[in-house]
Amino acid sequence: MASISIALSKGRIFDETAPLLARVGIRPRENPETSRKLVIGTNRRDLRLVVVRAADTPTYVQHGGADLGIAGRDVLAEHGGEGLYQPLDLGIAACRMVVAVRKGFDYAGAVRQGARLRVATKYVNTTRQHFADKGVHVDLIRLYGSMELAPLTGLADAIVDLVATGSTLKANDLVAVEEIMPVSARLIVNQAALKTRRAELQPLIEAFAKAARP
Repeated sequence: MASISIALSKGRIFDETAPLLARVGIRPRENPETSRKLVIGTNRRDLRLVVVRAADTPTYVQHGGADLGIAGRDVLAEHGGEGLYQPLDLGIAACRMVVAVRKGFDYAGAVRQGARLRVATKYVNTTRQHFADKGVHVDLIRLYGSMELAPLTGLADAIVDLVATGSTLKANDLVAVEEIMPVSARLIVNQAALKTRRAELQPLIEAFAKAARP
């Protein structure tokens, strides 16, 4: 049985992780994007991939379901990072977490006047902390997709979401008015596993560090 597990998600994270895995010398025996298997062996008998939802990656690593994982900074901020060591910013899956509103909405004026904003997001914890630090009162509305609809339908005054090129915002007459954080994917490691199995895990961490260098 493989002794090292790496948790990662399908989609952009896997697409941009695949070249890193190759540079590290890890080749999945099946393509996670097309396979129905959730545990995928690799060319290394001691290492397997565990395919999880992006939002669940930190949880699997924190609680020992995987030794390592690859997760976006947005997911880690929302999770809180408990029980995790974050040794590397891999520099992949780069984007920004922003506050966006419909064109013509006076966001700065609303903040200045102390208005209570309705904000739609799936990043509830991060959004709550961001506005609390600014002293802005918000009512949070949890959404998981089609975020841009919220201001257009009157469901919310603003959204907090990830933006890469900004083309989706523009196509829906929204504008980014504030950046909360830049986002990219990190390598994360279970803290307890690193303490007890450093000889196994540290070489892999160092290999990822070398592979991620420009």
